[in-house]
Amino acid sequence: MRFDGQTVLVAGGTGALGRVVVLAFLAEGATVVAAGRRESEAAPLADAAGSARVRLRFAQADVGDSAGAQRAVAAAQARGPLRAVVNAVGGWSGGANLPSEGADVLSRMLALNLLPGYHLLRAALPVLVASGEGAFVEIVSLAAIGPQPGQAAYAASKAAALSLVLTAAEESRGKGVRVNAVLPGTMDTEANRRAMPTADRSGWVSTEDVARAVLFLCSDEARAISGAALPARAGK
Repeated sequence: MRFDGQTVLVAGGTGALGRVVVLAFLAEGATVVAAGRRESEAAPLADAAGSARVRLRFAQADVGDSAGAQRAVAAAQARGPLRAVVNAVGGWSGGANLPSEGADVLSRMLALNLLPGYHLLRAALPVLVASGEGAFVEIVSLAAIGPQPGQAAYAASKAAALSLVLTAAEESRGKGVRVNAVLPGTMDTEANRRAMPTADRSGWVSTEDVARAVLFLCSDEARAISGAALPARAGK
């Protein structure tokens, strides 16, 4: 019960990864506010939480803009002192070389993979710094590192998100707040299985393993870690 009595905000908390992160925090005693755009996704998440649903709240908010991020942070603060924020919002586009990508792909990827973290950091950091403790974890991607043929816009948006996290970590140093990133490889989700039905999944990482990395970075066990980019991928 590493998070007993602590309040955690998980943006994108009803998505394939966010849902697993929410349930993992609940299992370790946290009060969790799951932020998402669609109210209809709240009930299935609560059902999955079982008896722990008493410590779960849903905040309808699009954290891709400043007002939505502020609303999500305020909803978490209303449940108790905010100790951790996780951004699991994101999206993917790929399959074409750079000259063949649609003209709107980069702006769409930045909207999904950069702006939510940007607005959440701006909303959450003052709250965490004021309390003198807390953690922020951004889900980035291994695609943020090195060349990524066939997914240039996606990789560029993730590289920008990683740069943002590293900068925020340095600006927060000495203030009791830790800012880190988890860099998953290809995750084993239903969406990815549908998109890549013939792929070799032996190298895919489970959402549960990614969630374990997130919880570690938010825990006291990682109190000396800030500005880290932690890879999460299958060991095979």
